[in-house]
Amino acid sequence: MRRSSRVGRVHLVIPDVQARPGVDTSHLSWIGNYIAAKRPDVIVCIGDFADMPSLNSYAVGKAESEGTRYADDINHAKQSMARLLRAQGRVRGYRPEMHLTMGNHEHRIDREANSNPKLIGTISTRDLGYEDFGWTVHPFLKVVKVDGIEYAHYFVSGAMGRPVSSAAALLRTRQCSAVMGHAQRIDLAIHPSTQNIGLFSGICYLHQEEYLTPQGNNTKRGVWMLNEVSGGTFDPCFVSLKFLGRNYG
Repeated sequence: MRRSSRVGRVHLVIPDVQARPGVDTSHLSWIGNYIAAKRPDVIVCIGDFADMPSLNSYAVGKAESEGTRYADDINHAKQSMARLLRAQGRVRGYRPEMHLTMGNHEHRIDREANSNPKLIGTISTRDLGYEDFGWTVHPFLKVVKVDGIEYAHYFVSGAMGRPVSSAAALLRTRQCSAVMGHAQRIDLAIHPSTQNIGLFSGICYLHQEEYLTPQGNNTKRGVWMLNEVSGGTFDPCFVSLKFLGRNYG
C-alpha cells in the first residue's frame, strides 16, 4: 500500500465487544481481515473487550449468573483477541501502534480483588493477556492522547464521576477531539469553529443484551476509521458489521 499521499494518519477504533462464553464472535475475524487489508497506522480498542460475566455484581443471585466461571471468561477473552489479530499478524512488516483503554467490565477484576483482599496477587487484569497480544494497555479511565485525539473508555462529568451524557457534552468537557465507548450508542458532535469532534463509538458485537431492551439493541454496530488524523482533526467513517461480514467474512 502506498502511503506517501496520505495526509495525517489513520486510526481504527474498535468499540465495546463484550466477548463472553456462548456468544458469536465471528465478526472479530471480519474486523481482522479488514485491518489486514486497510492497514491503519493506529488501532484503538476502547475497552470492555471482555465482558467478565462471572464478576458481574448486578447478576448475583440471578439465573444469568448460574454456571459462570472466571477461568472461562478469561479463556474466551484470549480466544476472541487471537481471532481479532490473526489476520494482521500474517501481514509482513505491518506493526501498527496499538492502544487498549480498559473498560469497566475488565475493571471488575481489580474491583473484585480490592473487595476481597485475599484475592490480591491471585487475580488481576494481567490474566486477560492483552499486553502479550501487543497492546499498550491503559488503566480504566486513564486518558491517552494520540495525534491530538483523546481516548478513554469513558470521560467523567462532575464530582460523582458519572460518564458524560452526550457527544456535545464530551466536546465541552474535554475542549478537544475525544472518543469513548461505554454508552452502547453512537453520538457525534463537531465543533463549528475548531472542527474538533466528540464521538460515542457505539457497540461492536453481534449478540443481544437483555439490559438494553429491544429498543436499545436496535443500534448500529461496527468500527470506526478515523481518516486524515492531524492535530486532533479527522474525518470519521463508520464501517458496519453488516458491511464487514459481506465483504471481509
